[in-house]
Amino acid sequence: MTKPVDILLTNAIVLTMDGDLHQYEPGAVAVLGNTIAAVGDELTLKREYEAKVTQDCQGKILMPGLVNAHTHVPMTLLRGLADDLRLDVWLLGFMMPVEREFVSPDFVELGTRIACVELIRSGVTSFADMYYFEEHVARATAQAGLRAVCSQTVMKFPAPDARYYEESLALARDFIQRWSDHPLIIPSVAPHAPYTCTDEILQATAVLAVEFDIPLHTHLAETVSEVEQSRTEHGMPVIPYVKKQNLFDAKVLAAHCVHVDDGEIKTLFHHKAGVAHNPSSNLKLASGFAPIQKMLDSGLNVGIGTDGPASNNDLDMFEEIRLAAFLAKGSTGDPTALPATQALSMATRLGANAMHIGHLTGSLEVGKRADLILIDITPIHNIPRFQRDPQNIYAQIVYASNKNDVTDVMVDGKWLMQNHQLTTLREDDLHLAAQEYAKKIDTFLIQREKSILSKLIAIGGAAEGESFEVQVKVHLTDPQPILEAIHHNQLEILYTRHYHEYDTYFIFPDPDQGYLRYREDEIVDEKGQISNVRYRLTLLGKAREAKFDEDVLLSRSRFIAPATHSLRFYREYFKPVQEVSINKDRLRWRVLYQGTEFYINLDHIEAPDLGYFLEVKSRTWSKRDAEHKAEVAASLIKSLGASPDLNVTKDYIEMVFPL
Repeated sequence: MTKPVDILLTNAIVLTMDGDLHQYEPGAVAVLGNTIAAVGDELTLKREYEAKVTQDCQGKILMPGLVNAHTHVPMTLLRGLADDLRLDVWLLGFMMPVEREFVSPDFVELGTRIACVELIRSGVTSFADMYYFEEHVARATAQAGLRAVCSQTVMKFPAPDARYYEESLALARDFIQRWSDHPLIIPSVAPHAPYTCTDEILQATAVLAVEFDIPLHTHLAETVSEVEQSRTEHGMPVIPYVKKQNLFDAKVLAAHCVHVDDGEIKTLFHHKAGVAHNPSSNLKLASGFAPIQKMLDSGLNVGIGTDGPASNNDLDMFEEIRLAAFLAKGSTGDPTALPATQALSMATRLGANAMHIGHLTGSLEVGKRADLILIDITPIHNIPRFQRDPQNIYAQIVYASNKNDVTDVMVDGKWLMQNHQLTTLREDDLHLAAQEYAKKIDTFLIQREKSILSKLIAIGGAAEGESFEVQVKVHLTDPQPILEAIHHNQLEILYTRHYHEYDTYFIFPDPDQGYLRYREDEIVDEKGQISNVRYRLTLLGKAREAKFDEDVLLSRSRFIAPATHSLRFYREYFKPVQEVSINKDRLRWRVLYQGTEFYINLDHIEAPDLGYFLEVKSRTWSKRDAEHKAEVAASLIKSLGASPDLNVTKDYIEMVFPL
């Protein structure tokens, strides 16, 4: 007696991609509802099952759909926006500022629909996403009919969908609760990366993931600088650090893991973490070569991801599979590393396991969801076919096939593409909407590039309020009398500081942009030891706003931001035409003189050797206040015994590099 099924797919080269890599030729697959009812040789299934629809696969490969284990699908709308940059410059200098300006529910849904077209056409049936407004990613994905782990991003920086991390965490909780039983969407939480999160964020997201038994999606150990930063700030590499924050209490999907050692690989394996290898992205951003073969040999579930289409710049899994295999061989010097069978397993069964959805998809096995694709291996670029070795078919897919060979895609028992024709999406509707966003983003960046201040504010942390400074500076031949006068004068000293200051000034073609100063301050204690180091950016505006009697100047100013990135980052981001370095030793006093607060700086300009200078400064916010402070500052200079004849009307950078 035959068993009823909905669909019987026959006359196929069936690759199950299960643990034993079973093959059937000619083979067949029976589908009942959204589930695989049977997999085997064609004659047996024809004899045992009666289908409402029987489809002849015409000798094509029938295999599980590909699994994209890490991406950011709405970033299709940022594809080609900024390329050939370092990761920190690309991410913090371009992606995040543009995202803060433009990312919205509409942006996310449009970008996701574009991505779904590309994913379906390249044979992907499941993917792991991490982005903002993730519920809108989930909604567009479900409408397209794809399966996905959708992860709501949480980080310490303001995000397009949340000003504070607590808001992102609340969004994640609400999203998880409402989508927990969806047939296609697995809701998840995504602490973006250790360097964009705090201990508290990592711990809180892990608790949330454990509470709802969902995957936790994050980036780990992607670059050398990330690992070095972790060692500096936490005294340990990335993997031990996140372990200390209890991240591995959750079902972790860790993207990249490029810079991990043998011990860290064992930690990942012990905690059943999954790893998403992103070969194109890692190469394009020069992040390095992940030790994939070591991970696989250890038993780790390692999948393959495209990463976002702004850092790849596509969602083509065939390209990623082929590159993963080549990269493993080239980086190890071993042509047998990551053979085709293993590479294709990473893109199917192992990828699903890494995403913690291996019980649902990733292989053609009875009881799993009917997520499958057909691949035509008869085009000219894929002939002839040798059948001497049954492993050849895997090599044919990995080394010769491409996304255009995918003819049919089924997810959850429903066809999303048949004979290259999409059934759930219309491509024509997406082109115009995408180009409209491109025009807006171009305009935004063109305007930003004209203003150093806008670029400074874009990367976050800049104080946008302007201040003015009354300043008088005197050249000294001998600093000792000034030192004695400060301590014996009628001054109320509020505090004293000692600094070594290393300034790098960025010079720009337009003098009206001013100078951007990157400063490294070494704070020196009473014993002459460096007790702390701080880094700051200061944008100095027009050098002089006004001049008062006795060469007291009103300087406009200063937009100050903490310099949280390297000098190299700012050099590549701001693109100065020239740089000037000035090093000095500074003694600073904050004082009250005639009821007015001033800063007294005694500077020794060591490189270049300009000698000693006395500076008296005070902040001001009005013309009347500035005039009053100018008079008092001139009086203070005289009371310290400095000669007004030696007043200097230039900043140090203007002495070295006059515009």
